[in-house]
Amino acid sequence: MSPIDFQQQLLSWFDQQGRKNLPWQQFINPYRIWLSEIMLQQTQVATVIPYFQAFTEKFPDIHTLANASVDEVLQQWSGLGYYARARNLHKAAQKIVEMGFFPNTLKELTDLPGIGQSTAGAILSIAFNNSHPIMDGNVKRVLCRFKGIEGWPGHSQIAKQLWAISYELTPQQRVADYTQAIMDLGATVCTRNRPRCSSCPIQAHCFAHLHNCVSLLPTPKQSKVLPIKQLLLLVIKNNNGEILLEKRPPTGIWGGLWSLPEASDRAEALTWCAQKQISIIDYQITAPKRHTFSHYHLDYSPLLINANNTTNFVMESEQMLWYNAEQIRELGLATPIKNLLQEQLNNENNENNDD
Repeated sequence: MSPIDFQQQLLSWFDQQGRKNLPWQQFINPYRIWLSEIMLQQTQVATVIPYFQAFTEKFPDIHTLANASVDEVLQQWSGLGYYARARNLHKAAQKIVEMGFFPNTLKELTDLPGIGQSTAGAILSIAFNNSHPIMDGNVKRVLCRFKGIEGWPGHSQIAKQLWAISYELTPQQRVADYTQAIMDLGATVCTRNRPRCSSCPIQAHCFAHLHNCVSLLPTPKQSKVLPIKQLLLLVIKNNNGEILLEKRPPTGIWGGLWSLPEASDRAEALTWCAQKQISIIDYQITAPKRHTFSHYHLDYSPLLINANNTTNFVMESEQMLWYNAEQIRELGLATPIKNLLQEQLNNENNENNDD
């Protein structure tokens, strides 16, 4: 099957079956396409849609985003995960505003924080209609199956091979539609599980379909046992019903988000409270919970502490503050922290109702 035939078959299918009503497909401009591509990294479309709509309502253009504080951006991103995306988005917006124009070359785009070759290709092809290939997870899956490429796509040699194929197949005309089409094909037809080969416009020429090995491609990454990290999260509540939060470092896990103080064990937690002159009425360690990151499992046990008097609390900086329930709703919080705080709020409300 020639590249031209591949393009024609794919575009004909897209004209009939492709998605055309996604929020970022309306009022197309570089900012909206860039934002959607960043949000869609390692995140399903259905999850992204409400976040995209809320984000663009809060930050309708790149100048609004650039002028916002990183706290405002992280709060709007809260729950979407992979928070480095939000921090890089904010930094890149500020750089673009300084430049005075939205970059429209591969080098200028990939020089910005958080924009790799595939994201840049999507921006250039969809927003600027310039011919550039992309290589997101959906495209990798389509190409691996269509060409019968074995080996984990994360390996540099396999990735190089896939990029060469993508370059060959990407057209010069209707490149925006083609880019959306090949992503749609992977997302809706050539899916990871239960692909609908009978609905695929290129199935008659697909190596994996012809050789009955669709389920084997792409070759999965060799699985490994994730290590487990354990810690205590200190849920310290004062007599005003406020909970102590601290801001995490700008990089790393949950970077820049508000979280709860941490300790490796009960003794360390109690010593920390004593050093901060927190007068403890009572405390209890509740059942552990698990949150899984890409590289490890985090098993965290909430240590619920009722404090009698926090007027002498040793405040190190503005990175550590007391917040009430209403303020907590306005903060950038990682999903496990948000859920834990909401659980405590619900428990308190239930206790008050019982009284």
